[in-house]
Amino acid sequence: MSLTRAVAIGGFVLAMGLFVAVEWAARREGSRIPTLGDVCGAVMRAEVGRVPVGRIVLLVFWWWIGWHFLAR
Repeated sequence: MSLTRAVAIGGFVLAMGLFVAVEWAARREGSRIPTLGDVCGAVMRAEVGRVPVGRIVLLVFWWWIGWHFLAR
């Protein structure tokens, strides 16, 4: 395994660990940190006029993730 690949895998493992830690902290009693569900709900409700900008941004984000990481 090359050093670049090891660093990339380590970065993804670190990011996943941070995500789990923040989500765990958000679900504690009396926490003021929003959960992932709360954040997604706020993004989905965002509108400019009658255009659902939050939904469009989320769709483009998932398309970008799929294009860059899942397509071969």
